[in-house]
Amino acid sequence: MSLFVVGSASHVGKSVTVAAICRCLVRRGIRIAPFKSQNMSLNSYVTGDGGEIGMAQAMQAIAAKVIPDTDMNPILLKPKGDCISQVVLHGHPYKDIPIIDYYKETPELLKKALESFKRLESKYGQVVVEGAGGAAELNLYDRDIANTQLAKTLRIPMILVADIERGGVFAQIYGTLELLPDDIRPLVKGIIINKFRGDPTIFAPGVKKIEELTGVPVLGVVPWFNIPLPSEDSLSIGDKKTKHTEVRIAIIRLPKISNFTDFELLEQHAAVEYVSPGASLDRYDCVILPGTKNTIDDLKALVRTGTDHEIHLARERGIPIIGICGGYQMLGKTLVDSGFESGAGTYEGLGLLDCVTRFASYEKNTFQVRRTASFIPPILSAMGEVTGYEIHMGITEAGRNREALEGDGRVSDDGLVFGTYLHGLFLNPSAANALLSYLYARKELPFTPISACESDPYDMLADLFEEHVDMDAIAALLIS
Repeated sequence: MSLFVVGSASHVGKSVTVAAICRCLVRRGIRIAPFKSQNMSLNSYVTGDGGEIGMAQAMQAIAAKVIPDTDMNPILLKPKGDCISQVVLHGHPYKDIPIIDYYKETPELLKKALESFKRLESKYGQVVVEGAGGAAELNLYDRDIANTQLAKTLRIPMILVADIERGGVFAQIYGTLELLPDDIRPLVKGIIINKFRGDPTIFAPGVKKIEELTGVPVLGVVPWFNIPLPSEDSLSIGDKKTKHTEVRIAIIRLPKISNFTDFELLEQHAAVEYVSPGASLDRYDCVILPGTKNTIDDLKALVRTGTDHEIHLARERGIPIIGICGGYQMLGKTLVDSGFESGAGTYEGLGLLDCVTRFASYEKNTFQVRRTASFIPPILSAMGEVTGYEIHMGITEAGRNREALEGDGRVSDDGLVFGTYLHGLFLNPSAANALLSYLYARKELPFTPISACESDPYDMLADLFEEHVDMDAIAALLIS
């Protein structure tokens, strides 16, 4: 038997709940795999065979101690703006499609998603399914292949997750259950309430009232926690808390920012701030241009808001400027689009690196990589071997600058400006240490290197759920 985790809304903690359940179950000897039929996110991950899935499903697979697979997220929607998304099907680009036309394809896409689910269930025995957004979207019931339509087909036990932090938790839970179709509502076997602050005994009467109103048991009230887990999508940026240190790193919050999980290790050891285009950069010790779903459109936003000028001023002050993926492309001299990335034309880059990027195909480069950083001081020379993944359109042609990493990227003569296609670079402790030790030393501050053997955050998450959630009841739903 498998299990379906749905939510009262977006960003209530479904992804983390699935990850927690996966780790709790695998620690009990129950083989398990995660699954989300349709995900919408610009934070993605590349599987071992070069497929692209949502970061959340990769995180859940790691929690389940299985290898991330494209069947775990067969349909990934990557918004491009103007109600258009790129559809990634079974790990590979399918087409760019307006949302109104996408719904015409959902019956066929549901079939493909179910094929993935059946393969996972055959391989692992049990699957923990994650819904998308809110489960009670009345206007979408006939085409909601992530919630209602999937639930009608699978007919497996469901758990409803709600978020007490945003308020109105009674209305969230009661309203969702009351609005579910009559043939789906009985499938809900439990409720989990997330992000509780304060004394849980004060909320005990509330738990009792929810159970009386709904007839569904509350399986747990999970307290607010701060365990370092990858963020699922851009909604998570607003939840980030800036660490109070004297070393400040600016991540440019591009309009179509993607894969900002690249910087979550840095966030634990420096004051990392996501800075909107147009803001001053004069107070920062390092500037990073992250990945983006649309390099050219976001480059235009930098120019339109004057952030290109701010970046050049930072360069003149000797501040490290680093570009990852689309950010690397922006650092070059020119970007040439044949109509595959944005509008056809030639666009002037920031000109901090001597390279040219050409978009001449709809195909993506998606693969996992292991590279050695070039021995170029003051930052790259301290990194050594690093791992990560590439996921991008476009090919960058090098000019006179040396390689930043073996077979990838470029670096300025003084080593303070470099770009790379390697997502996950700064999730390597050696790379994070190389950058942070340089930044701390410039300010004559002590820096304690990040250990390569820090605690497993998924075990920390599982410990939390074992304490606050009736995991015996959840395990019973799977093996009944």
